[in-house]
Amino acid sequence: MVGRHRDRLGLNSADAPGVPTRRRGSLSPVSLPSYLSDAPGGCSLTVRVVPRAGRSQIAGERGQALLVRLAAPPVEGAANEALVAFLADALDVPRRAVAILSGERSRDKRLRVEGMTAAVAAARLGARPC
Repeated sequence: MVGRHRDRLGLNSADAPGVPTRRRGSLSPVSLPSYLSDAPGGCSLTVRVVPRAGRSQIAGERGQALLVRLAAPPVEGAANEALVAFLADALDVPRRAVAILSGERSRDKRLRVEGMTAAVAAARLGARPC
């Protein structure tokens, strides 16, 4: 009878007494937005940039990318610098932790955020699970 009671509580008799363990399948997998993925040492995200907007803001998703409107013009890297600063502020990380991996001269960009998982980034960006 004691063994059954321990099993109902999620305790395994093979483990240390009184230490709860989770049963297989009891954790639901985290569903991340399509623009976020985990990478070694951090996470990466796909962004679609709209320069010369009225104000800098996250405007949802467009296709498989996070849509970011920036007030900066796309001249001499001003929009790229504004994007890095904006995302660093939104994710609450230092600017040096955010880097553009590809798309420096394109509206579609791939960025890397050091020291942060995709799940934490999704929570800080206010993303809805897919």
